[in-house]
Amino acid sequence: MNSWKYPAFWIALLLVVIGGLLPVITGSNVLRENIFLIMLSVALASSLNILLGYAGYVSFGHIVFFGVGGYIGFYLMAVQNWSLWLAVPAGGLVAAILAWLLGLAILRLRGAYFALATIGVNEAVRTFINNFGPLGGPIGLEVNFSIYQQYGGAATMQWTTYWLAFILTIAAIVLSYAVKFSRFGLGLMAIREDEDAAMVMGVRTPNAKTMAYILSAIIPGMMGVIFFFRNSSVEPHSAFRLTRSIEMIVMVMLGGQGTVQGPLVGAALYEAIRSFLLTSPLFKDLQLAFAGLLLLLIILFVPSGVIGWLRGRYRKLWRVLE
Repeated sequence: MNSWKYPAFWIALLLVVIGGLLPVITGSNVLRENIFLIMLSVALASSLNILLGYAGYVSFGHIVFFGVGGYIGFYLMAVQNWSLWLAVPAGGLVAAILAWLLGLAILRLRGAYFALATIGVNEAVRTFINNFGPLGGPIGLEVNFSIYQQYGGAATMQWTTYWLAFILTIAAIVLSYAVKFSRFGLGLMAIREDEDAAMVMGVRTPNAKTMAYILSAIIPGMMGVIFFFRNSSVEPHSAFRLTRSIEMIVMVMLGGQGTVQGPLVGAALYEAIRSFLLTSPLFKDLQLAFAGLLLLLIILFVPSGVIGWLRGRYRKLWRVLE
C-alpha cells in the first residue's frame, strides 16, 4: 500500500527503536526499567486505540485482557513448566478468544452501556480468579527463582523480556497503522462517526466491531505474560487493576485518539508525569486524581490530543503526524 510510504509511520517506528536502544547505549539498568514501562504503556494504549480511536467504543475494562493473558501464561510457566516462548503467544491467544466471546455479547451495546459493561466484565473476571483455587485464589501465583536459570539467570531474563516487549511494541505500532489504512479500518471509522449509517453503506458492523475487539486484545494478553514473569508473581489486584484501564484511556486521549502516533506520545508523556508524581513526596498520593483531572482537561480543551492539536495548528505536519 502507498500508505506505508508516509513518513508518519516511519517516524513512529524510529521513535520506538531509538527509545528501545537507549538502555543498551547507556548501559543503565534503571533506564531499561523505565523504558520497559513506557513500552508497556505504548503497546497497551496502541491496542486500545484500535477499539477506542478507530471504532469509537470506550472500554473501561480493557485491562481484563492484560490480566487474563498474564494469568494464563504465568500459570503455564509456573505450574505446567511451559517455556516463555510458548507461554507468551498462549496468553495472546486466550485473550483473543475471550475478546471474541465477550464481543458476541457486549458489543451489541453502545455508548455508556458498553463502557459500563466492560467495567462489569473486568470485575467479574477478577472476582472469579480471586476465588479460583487452581490459579492461586486471592494470593495468586509465584515462580521459583530457579526457573530463570533456563534463561541465563535473573539478570539475563530481564533483558530477554525487555526485547520481547520491544518487539511487541513495534508490532502494536505496525498493527495500528495497518488497521487504520485498510478497508477494515475505514469501516471502523465509519462506525465511529455513525454506526447506523455505516451499516446502511454496507459495513458489516457486528463482524467489524468483534474483529477490532479481538485485535485490541492480543498484544495486551502477551504483554501481561511478560510483565508478570518479570515480576515473578501475579495476583488478582495487580492483574485486573481498573485504574490501569483508566490510565490507558488517558494516554490515548492525551496523545490523540484515532491517530497512530497519538498513543505513543500520550503514553510517553503520561509515564513521565506519573514517574514525577510517584517520586514526589508532595504529590505521590495524587496520581489518580491527576489522571482524572488530565482526562477532564483534554476533553474540554484539547479533545483531539497532542497530535490532533499539532495537525490542526500546523497544516504542513499532516503527512508527518498521523
